[in-house]
Amino acid sequence: MAESNYTESSIKSLSPREHIRLRPGMYIGKLGNGASADDGIYVLLKEIIDNCIDEHSSGHGKRIDVTINNGLVTVRDYGRGIPLGKVVDCVSKINTGAKYDSETFQKSVGLNGVGTKAVNALSSHFLAASHREGKMKEASFSEGELVKDGRQKNSSEKNGTFIEFIPDNNIFKGYKYQLEYVEAMLWNYAYLNTGLTLSLNEKTFKSENGLKDLLEHNLSGDILYPIIHLKGEDIEVAMTHGSGYGEEYFSFVNGQHTTMGGTHQTAFREAVVKTIREFFGKNYDPSDIRASIVSAVSVRVQEPVFESQTKTKLGSQNVAPKGPSIRNFVNNFVKKELDDHLHRNPSDAKAIQQKIIASEKERKELSGIRKLAREKAKKVNLHNKKLRDCRVHFNSKHKNAAESTLFIVEGDSAGGSITKTRDVNTQAVFSLKGKPLNAFGLSKKIVYQNDEFNCLQNALNIEDGLFDLRYNKVVIATDADVDGMHIRMLLLTFFLQFFPDLVRKGHLHILETPLFRVRNKKSTLYCYSETEKNKAMKKLGKAAEITRFKGLGEASPDEFATFIGKDIKLTPVTTQNLHNIKELLAFYMGKNTAERQTFIIDNLHVEKDLVEV
Repeated sequence: MAESNYTESSIKSLSPREHIRLRPGMYIGKLGNGASADDGIYVLLKEIIDNCIDEHSSGHGKRIDVTINNGLVTVRDYGRGIPLGKVVDCVSKINTGAKYDSETFQKSVGLNGVGTKAVNALSSHFLAASHREGKMKEASFSEGELVKDGRQKNSSEKNGTFIEFIPDNNIFKGYKYQLEYVEAMLWNYAYLNTGLTLSLNEKTFKSENGLKDLLEHNLSGDILYPIIHLKGEDIEVAMTHGSGYGEEYFSFVNGQHTTMGGTHQTAFREAVVKTIREFFGKNYDPSDIRASIVSAVSVRVQEPVFESQTKTKLGSQNVAPKGPSIRNFVNNFVKKELDDHLHRNPSDAKAIQQKIIASEKERKELSGIRKLAREKAKKVNLHNKKLRDCRVHFNSKHKNAAESTLFIVEGDSAGGSITKTRDVNTQAVFSLKGKPLNAFGLSKKIVYQNDEFNCLQNALNIEDGLFDLRYNKVVIATDADVDGMHIRMLLLTFFLQFFPDLVRKGHLHILETPLFRVRNKKSTLYCYSETEKNKAMKKLGKAAEITRFKGLGEASPDEFATFIGKDIKLTPVTTQNLHNIKELLAFYMGKNTAERQTFIIDNLHVEKDLVEV
C-alpha cells in the first residue's frame, strides 16, 4: 500500500461558513431538488420561519407572511425585530443569538445559533432587514459573505424582521419549491399556534382548534369515534381510531414537527396503552390498543435536545434541566385527562374497546397463518429466489438501513439488468413474478397466503410495523408501458391497503426512467419526456437515432448504471392532500362502476388528439 503524504499541510482549518458550504448535510440534512418534503430547500425556509414562531411564542407578532416566486423566498414577521446593531452578527456569525438567554426564549426550538447562518451560507443571495421603533437596518450577503452593511435609517413600517434569500443553485441543483409541501408546513405552524395567521403568496393559514383541526385535515377514511382533544400546560393531544392498518402520529416539540418521533412520542404511545389497560382493567396487547390509532401530540420543553440539526427526532429525557422526565410528564397528563374523558364519554370508551377486541381477534387468526407462511417460504427458499440483498444487511439484520434502497422490479429481465449495475453495498433488488394480486378490500391474511406479498413484507421486515424497516427507500421500478403502470398501481394499492405508514413516512418512491434515447456518433442523451426528446433531436441533428424505451429490460446494464446512480430520478409517493385513501382506492381499484366508466370516457384521447404541453 502506497504511503500517503500526511504532513502539517494536510491539516485544514475551515471557517464556519466554509464548513457549512462544504458539509451542508450536517446542517440541513439531504440536499435534493425539492421533489421530497424533507429536501434541504424546505429546511432553509423552516429555519427562518422557526425564528418568527419563537417571537410569536414569546408574545410578539400575530402574523407571518411568506412569498415564493421563481426560487426567491421572503419571510416577514411582526415581532420585535432584531436589535439593529446586531443584524449582521445574528444572521452570519455562528453561535450568535438570543436563544442562549433562557429568560428571553424559554421554550424555543432553535437553541444553537446555527439555522439562519446556514441559510445565509447556502444562499446565492441573502438579505436581512430589521424594523424597530421607527428605525431600520438591512444587510445583504452572497454565499454567506457580507456584500453590503447598510446604515440605520428611519422606517415607517411595523416592527419585525424581513428575510429574503435565493438557495444556491450550485448546491441545490435544479431545485424547485413544491408549494404543496410548503403549505403543509404552514398548516402545521398554524395548528400549533392558534391565534397566529400565516400566508403564502397571499393564501391564508389559520387554525382555531389546534391539533383537532390537524387531525380533521389529515384524516383518511372513517373514524370510530369523535376526535378526543386534550389540552394542558405545555402539552396538547388529539386522538381517534380509524378503520385501516398501522399507527399514525403527528408529533411536535416547541412547534417543531418531529417527523422521526422521539422521547415524547414514545411516552405518548406508552401512556395510551397504560391508561386504556387501567380503564378497562384488562391486560390488552399494546398492538391491539394502538392498531389504527391516528393521533397528534405537542409538547413544549426547555432546552430541547434533538438528535440532529434538522430537529426531526427529540432526544431530551426531561422537560427542563431540573424538571420531571418527559415520560412521566406525558404519562401523568394522558392518565388523568384521557381517563376522565372516557368516564365522561362511555360511547367513546365502548368504541375503543370494540376496536381492541376486533384487532385482537384478527391478530390471533393471523398467528397460525403467519406460521404456515414462514414454514412454506423457508421450505421452498422463496426469499432467496426473489431478493438479491445488499451488503449492509448481510452481517446485521438492520445495520445502516438509512443508507439502503430496495428496488421492486417486474420479472427477471429488468431484475438482471438492475442487479448487474446496482451498488451492491446499499441497493437491493426484489423481483416480482407476473402481476401482483389486487389487494383492495382484502383482509390482511391475504398478505401471508400470497407468496409475492408475504415475501415482500418479509424482505422489508414490516410485519410488525416500520420500527425495524430494513430499507429507507422502497422504489417501485416498473416498465414504462401499460402493464408497467398497472403493476405500479397494484403495488401502490398493496402498500396503501396494508402498510400505509410506509407511504406516510416518505419511504415509497417511483423510479423515473428515460422514455427515449437520442444519440449520434458523438453523443447520447436520455430523455424523460417528449419535450426533452425534441430538444435532444434539435441538439444532435436530424440524423440522430431515436430509441423508445418501454421496459427496463430493454436498457443495457451499462445504461442502467446511469438511471440508478448519483443522478437517479425518484418521485416520492405521498398522501399529501389525500383525505380519503379508501375512497380513492375504491374508485381506481374497486369493481367497475358507472362513475369510473364515465371518467374514462370523458378523459379518453386518441393519438391525434395528444398535444405536447
